[in-house]
Amino acid sequence: MRRGPLAAVLFCLAGAGAALFAVTRIWVVEVETRPGLTDLRTVRTGAEVQPWLIGLALTALAGAGALLATRGLARRVLGGFLSLLGTGIGVGAVLAWVTAGPDPVWPVVTVLGGVVVAVGGVLAARHGHRWAAMSSRYERRPPAEPVAEAPVQPQSVPDSRAFWDALDRGEDPTR
Repeated sequence: MRRGPLAAVLFCLAGAGAALFAVTRIWVVEVETRPGLTDLRTVRTGAEVQPWLIGLALTALAGAGALLATRGLARRVLGGFLSLLGTGIGVGAVLAWVTAGPDPVWPVVTVLGGVVVAVGGVLAARHGHRWAAMSSRYERRPPAEPVAEAPVQPQSVPDSRAFWDALDRGEDPTR
C-alpha cells in the first residue's frame, strides 16, 4: 500500500479512535450544594452531553475500513462523507464545550479527532481515485469460451479412479 492511502486510512482511524475515546471520558462535573448535607456531584460524559458524537465517531471508524474496500468514484464519495463526519464531530464537540463548562480537555481532543478525520476524508476525496484497489485475485473469472460437450456415451459404471482422473482434468465427473 502506498503512502497516500495509508495516510488517509490512518488519519481516519486515529481521528475516529481519539474522538471515540474522548467522548467516553467525563466532560462535565456538576456540583449541587445542599445546605446541611454533602454536595451532590453529577458527572456526565461527552456521550451524555452530545449523544450523537459517539455515532459519528463509530461511523468514521467504519468508513476508514471501507476506504480499503472501495475504488474509484465510490472511494472519492466516501472520502467526502468522511470529511463531513469529521466536521460534524468537531462542530458537536465545540457545541458541547460551549454549553458544558470550563473543563476543555476532552472536548478539545474530540475536536482534534474530528479535524484529523476530516483531513483523512479530504485526502481520500482528492486522491482516492488514483489509489490501487483491492486485489481481484479470488474473484471468479468467466470462462474464456464455451466448451462443446462430448457426445453422450452409453452409461457405464465408472470406477473411483475415473472420478479422480476427471477431477484432475478439471471436468465434472457427475455428468
